[in-house]
Amino acid sequence: MATNHEGKAMPNRRQFLKTAPAAVGAAMVGGALPEAPAEDLFALPKDSEGNYTLPPLPYPYDALEPHIDAETMRLHHDLHHAGYVKGFNEALAALKRCLETGDQAGAAYAAQKAAFHGSGHVLHSIFWTNMSPRGGGEPRGSLAKRIAAEFNSFEAFKSQFLSVANAVEGSGWGVLAYHPALKRILILQAEKHQNLTVWGVVPLLVVDVWEHAYYLRYQNRRGDYLKAFFNVINWENVAARLEAAEKA
Repeated sequence: MATNHEGKAMPNRRQFLKTAPAAVGAAMVGGALPEAPAEDLFALPKDSEGNYTLPPLPYPYDALEPHIDAETMRLHHDLHHAGYVKGFNEALAALKRCLETGDQAGAAYAAQKAAFHGSGHVLHSIFWTNMSPRGGGEPRGSLAKRIAAEFNSFEAFKSQFLSVANAVEGSGWGVLAYHPALKRILILQAEKHQNLTVWGVVPLLVVDVWEHAYYLRYQNRRGDYLKAFFNVINWENVAARLEAAEKA
């Protein structure tokens, strides 16, 4: 799927874990975590030739209604995310060709595309599994304790997360991440997919604030979309990511 200059799709572990973790493991049903090793949370599917592939949604397109509509999910996953997967594979192939031919200028351009499309692929893969038809509410257990320790309360965390995500300039993401070296969780922004992050963080919870994620239902009301997002957050998935990141 081709993309425009902004990366919007147009019709017609360890080291990797610390830099660009991804999320699509075995199929999840209704928010239940798969019984699989923690590393599977960070696996990016590939085909027999080693190319990255689009992971399936872990639930039907309409499963997150009324908070996120089926048509948005269909377009978002099948067109936009697919476009990042295609762009990432093309960028990696271009980098390989540039290495073989010594094309340094081409390598610089391909590296930019790899950062953009690769980050888009990673973040979307996390995003789908961060949500569940049985999501919402508040986290429990060690994740709840960690949030209370870092942000004083869940309500304070929620308020800050919503504010940070809503304030992304243009297109990007709100991100809750764990930093292994700092041993703390942080609320961050990402402009586009790859900018404004902190080196070494492991994304735990991400919300897409590109307009294609919400415009069909919410038009330009990003704040309403973000509030609705909290009704579908799969806190078990977020907690599993934190546990895996702490053990890495």
